[in-house]
Amino acid sequence: MKYRKLFQFAFIFVCMVFSRTLPAAQTSTASDNARAEENLVHYGDLIDVDIIGSFDYDWRGRLTPEGFIDGLNFNEGPIFGLCKTEEEIALAVAQSYGKLLRDPKVVVRILDRSNRATSLLEGAVKKPQRFQIKRKVFLNELLIVGGGLTETANGEIRIFRPQSSSCGATAAAAETFRSEDGEKRERFVKTSRIGDSTSISIKIPDLLSGDKESNPQILSGDIITVLEAEPVYVIGGVNNPRQIAARSKLTLTRAIDSAGGLAKNATEESVTVFRRKGGETKVLEIDLNKVKAGQEEDLVLQGFDVIDVGEKGRAKKKNAPIIQSNNANETQSKVLPLRIID
Repeated sequence: MKYRKLFQFAFIFVCMVFSRTLPAAQTSTASDNARAEENLVHYGDLIDVDIIGSFDYDWRGRLTPEGFIDGLNFNEGPIFGLCKTEEEIALAVAQSYGKLLRDPKVVVRILDRSNRATSLLEGAVKKPQRFQIKRKVFLNELLIVGGGLTETANGEIRIFRPQSSSCGATAAAAETFRSEDGEKRERFVKTSRIGDSTSISIKIPDLLSGDKESNPQILSGDIITVLEAEPVYVIGGVNNPRQIAARSKLTLTRAIDSAGGLAKNATEESVTVFRRKGGETKVLEIDLNKVKAGQEEDLVLQGFDVIDVGEKGRAKKKNAPIIQSNNANETQSKVLPLRIID
């Protein structure tokens, strides 16, 4: 319990420091800022096209499913607007209307961004929720907003990025790059293509270490899942029977210690591990006295193992007990609260 609290404190502290220092390291030009994800036109945006000095040519509406601004009066054809800046669209409209009007002045504005795809934070976080993103935001900030990680986190975060939800949906595949000291090293961030979408895998220790590649910008429509470790269950003669996350090669003795240690009525020579494998259950009988004496190996547990520590006066269980998982994150995304990041 003490180490878990220290980990949570360290995670939040490092993320807060990282979130403050990262923007300074990622300075960009005015052109880069103009083309930032949040400044580009997305599906669902309400767009206003104003031809200065004329009402007949003005237009207001949303993109077609194909990403075009369709319906501009007297325009020869639709103008592609998806993932374009206001200035880029204004220039395209001016060039098109230049055949009808003399030196037209065009102003394009995004009036409403509230219909963009929402992002989702789920899995082993304390407060799963949805986000409506209206400014640049990075992974560490959303994890802090989500209350930090739970004890069931297995150390990995996956980001699923649908191609049609954002303008930055393409990501570089895993590759090598030169660090500041010129030494080549492999990127911690692994990306893969799933059809037209992208999946990004991030190791939590790499995020905590300050690796910039492990703290990506979160885009509209991203689904962020903090992966949960498979559970193991410790029951019987322990002080605190409970569900424990099976990660980092969890051993039998460590699991029993995590469950409060042996109770006074425990029988150390009679520990049963029920291991589900396919449609069968394997029963392992273990003597803790021999494990402590080094006569037997300390069993490395697997997900969904059930450890039954024997108790004096109680018959040994022959079959695995039915245990219901206490996963608190089974809430469907549609009922999660929505938070606006602006």
